[in-house]
Amino acid sequence: TQYSFKEVFGTLVAQRELFDVVAKPLVEDLIRGKNGLLFTYGVTGSGKTHTMTGSPGDGGLLPRCLAMIFNSIGPFQAKRFVFKLDDKNGVEVQSEVEALLERQRREAMPTPKTPAGKKQLDPEFADMMEVQEQCRAQDVDEDNVYGVFVSYIEIYNNYIYDLLEEAPLDSIKPKWNSCNTPVRNGDFVPPQSKILREDQNHNMYVTGCTEVEVKSTEEAFEVFWRAGQKKRRIANTQLNRESSRSHSVFIIKLAQAPLDADGDNVLQEKEQITLSQLSLVDLAGSERTNRTKAEGNRLREAGNINQSLMTLRTCIEVLRENQLYGTNKMVPYRDSKLTHLFKNYFDGEGKVRMIVCVNPKAEDYEESLQVMRFAEMTQEVEVARPVDRPLCGLTPGRRLRNQAFREELSRKLELRGGPLGAEPEEQSPAELFFQSLPPLPSCELLDINDDQTLPKLIETLEQRHKMRQMLAEEFAKNVLAFKTMLQEFDSSVASKENYIQGKLAEKEKTITGQRTELERLEKKIKTLEYKIEILEKTATIYEEDKRNLQQELESKSQKLQRQASDKRRLEARLQGMVAETSLKWEKECERRVAAKQLEMQNKLWVKDEKLKQLKAIVTEPRAERAERPSREREREKALPRSVSPSPAPTTPVAPLRPRRSRSAGERWVDHRPPSHVPTETLLQPRVPRAITVEAPSERALARCDRYLLTHQELASDGEIQTKLIK
Repeated sequence: TQYSFKEVFGTLVAQRELFDVVAKPLVEDLIRGKNGLLFTYGVTGSGKTHTMTGSPGDGGLLPRCLAMIFNSIGPFQAKRFVFKLDDKNGVEVQSEVEALLERQRREAMPTPKTPAGKKQLDPEFADMMEVQEQCRAQDVDEDNVYGVFVSYIEIYNNYIYDLLEEAPLDSIKPKWNSCNTPVRNGDFVPPQSKILREDQNHNMYVTGCTEVEVKSTEEAFEVFWRAGQKKRRIANTQLNRESSRSHSVFIIKLAQAPLDADGDNVLQEKEQITLSQLSLVDLAGSERTNRTKAEGNRLREAGNINQSLMTLRTCIEVLRENQLYGTNKMVPYRDSKLTHLFKNYFDGEGKVRMIVCVNPKAEDYEESLQVMRFAEMTQEVEVARPVDRPLCGLTPGRRLRNQAFREELSRKLELRGGPLGAEPEEQSPAELFFQSLPPLPSCELLDINDDQTLPKLIETLEQRHKMRQMLAEEFAKNVLAFKTMLQEFDSSVASKENYIQGKLAEKEKTITGQRTELERLEKKIKTLEYKIEILEKTATIYEEDKRNLQQELESKSQKLQRQASDKRRLEARLQGMVAETSLKWEKECERRVAAKQLEMQNKLWVKDEKLKQLKAIVTEPRAERAERPSREREREKALPRSVSPSPAPTTPVAPLRPRRSRSAGERWVDHRPPSHVPTETLLQPRVPRAITVEAPSERALARCDRYLLTHQELASDGEIQTKLIK
């Protein structure tokens, strides 16, 4: 058995090599504003989770994706809460003041037990974050600001659960432990399942899902590991000590928006915001219950896992059939939460990559063949290329101009002896402006005769207004100075351009001398090209002969395959005809045997009846002679009368009407054997005053005058023939 794939990696492949080939293009597309989806697919225990998370000292695909994202956009990240996700899978941009107020409000709130509160990394996963190679994406737009949001969900028994959701603190209800069981006995509230919805762009999203804004690789992986991975459902099975019992999806959302024309603030237009998404999916492994010996909940989990994977396979097959044959069959995305969540990816809204993990164990051979057959089939499905995002239309280089302006401003303030501030690059102009203003006094009026609060407030506001005017004048002066500096820069550029023109003339002379040498080399090249052309023609002739022989071989092979298929079809047909004929003759033989048995049984019954009749005839006279004197004595005792003379013989008178049949008043014995088969003929015998018996007795024969035997036997045409013997 042979299968073909785009890339095949051995057992000793490094995580870095796998990341460069598979995941790195997805991260680059994410930074360019395009969606991406990465699956790990395989049987239980084949290494899907290890491929996704990695091991200590050698991080997997997930930590390397996070490291590449933050290495690329690190200096261009927006401050916290500048980007704000809404509950409809969209994003909004807040101003610097609104973001500052939001940060102050969050700092004033009680600190929850989230991973962001730790100063040092957990040693349990700190080694996984030690990625030695600093991987960065190329062509990052420096005039944009970026924000990263992560969420982590799992699909368990076809229900979606949020792994980052904070459980409500309740002293009465018991808590959950790492094995997904309550700590103490009692009733507890299980985690609430989430619902899938479709946004205005027809993209599927999970409503009410927790999305955490992160600013570094360590913070993002800490959210994944401590808040989410430890809540994921795993179990110990016969195939894997820590077998995933659910499909986990780690979603990375990257929001980006361009800076304004001054390169200072973010544009507030919602149309200019781009929200891209990278989904890293660790699928639960397909497994057979006869190998895992699963029972109870494990059996139910395995059934739901296999059902969702079968739905994924069905969707891929329908997509492939629609593309190959031009049909328009409905793809059953809604049969499973897994396929319904990623419906827009299969419809062409992003790039999809699948990593097939194969365990080289003999016990997994059959299941691995099914996995590789499905993976090979997915390569035939073509996904439409996503549309590039529109350009904002502003002049590039805005961020660099703004940084140059700030450096010049800080330099002039330093020369004048003004306040320098700790690090101007780390504080926005809005924060510097708020820090420079005098604090507002208390505005609470406690007495109706208070004449100090309002004057103080008015005085403070007037001071702020004056400072604002001074800052505005200083800003105008700085703008004028910056324009003068730009003009000086333009003049220096012009002088440098003249110098470059002179150098260019000198280089042209050198180029002219080299052209002669180039012409000589070109003539030599033409001679070599002529020789190469002759060799290419010879090679073309050989390739044509090879192609013809290959086509002839393929045609012969196809002919042999057709003959083999015809032979198999004829063999199957012959076997079917033989089986049908044998079945027909078996039925015919059974019917004839049954009829022959019936005939022989009837013959035996006829002989028995004849013997009984003969026995009855032989024994009947004696019985009558023995009984006659006793009956006469009884009549003489009962009715004593005088003896009358015997009548004289006379000639009988003929009746005026025809006499009735002698059998009109006689009784019949209707003998029908137990094997009698009722027939549906039109003419049926009707015997009045008949006693129907299966085996006539001596008593029944003594009470009746006539005997009728219904005898059935097999006719020559195979039908049942009924005879009436009187």
